[in-house]
Amino acid sequence: MKLISWNVNGLRACEGKGFSEVFKRLDADFFCLQETKMQEGQLDLHFDGYESYWNSAEKKGYSGTAIFTRHKPLSVTKGIGVDEHDHEGRVITLEMEDFFLVTVYVPNSQDGLKRLDYRMKWEEDFLAYLKKLDAVKPVIVCGDLNVAHEEIDIKNPKTNRHNAGFTDEERQKFTEWLAAGFKDTFRTLYPEQVTYSWWSYRFQARAKNAGWRIDYFVVSERLMPKVVDAKIHTDIEGSDHCPVELVI
Repeated sequence: MKLISWNVNGLRACEGKGFSEVFKRLDADFFCLQETKMQEGQLDLHFDGYESYWNSAEKKGYSGTAIFTRHKPLSVTKGIGVDEHDHEGRVITLEMEDFFLVTVYVPNSQDGLKRLDYRMKWEEDFLAYLKKLDAVKPVIVCGDLNVAHEEIDIKNPKTNRHNAGFTDEERQKFTEWLAAGFKDTFRTLYPEQVTYSWWSYRFQARAKNAGWRIDYFVVSERLMPKVVDAKIHTDIEGSDHCPVELVI
């Protein structure tokens, strides 16, 4: 089974840069999107054999997630059941027979870390949500987690240490995820590999490969033995992020 996750940074813009062709080429069972920046129905996008589920932000043109799936879920949940967090379209959960699939677009702490306090509250509530799911059946979480966990996950760790996505606080929260019984699939399989999934549009960052690895597949520890591979498709353009993949 193949799963893809991609922060498309505006699905309508990404569709104009070849999204549909990439979708068909990657040929996934589940294709999870973050930062769709649209309401369902604003783009006529259908793929044979797939159902789609959408969670759009109340604020138009902002945030948003979607999942295209070949497999009908038992249930679909939007948000995490905490009103403070559930207006920005950041989470969709599909309950499948043997696992939960959660796609998430984690809030950015923003310039000047003006949203860091909110981000910390989000992290606590989201981890509590994942633990609740994990008590029922194993969980696969994917998406833009807006954190580079270790220095290997970012091109310039020293100069970025106090920037959004690489603060000590955000990195510690991800460490707490792992301590709670979850595995970063790519880093578990490839402990030494330097590969990024996001590059700033500024300063020719992608051409220079001055990137960050902030897009992940994280699974319940008991699923890790079933993981066949984890990939980062650095060759695929269309967004400032590239797709990441899990084969399980």
